[in-house]
Amino acid sequence: MARRRSRTPVVPGANQALDRLKSEVMRREGYAVDPNRPDLVKYEVAKTLGIPLSPGNNGQLSTEQAGKIGGPIGGSMVREMIRLAQEQLAKR
Repeated sequence: MARRRSRTPVVPGANQALDRLKSEVMRREGYAVDPNRPDLVKYEVAKTLGIPLSPGNNGQLSTEQAGKIGGPIGGSMVREMIRLAQEQLAKR
């Protein structure tokens, strides 16, 4: 049986802020994002990459395909968090 990782942020209550960040960042990247459901942007990313992601079990996807979907999302969010941190440090 595959082990499932928890997707709970370390900071309690951070889910909403992370969802807002994902929504803003991916919208700037050119994806149509529903601000109420930013988690659905993964389907649009998959579609643009030609990867058959669907709701439910996607056990047929390779690790490479899953990484191609999550990479642009997570990478964009990390770049934005670094930019924001640098901006805050520059203000000190």
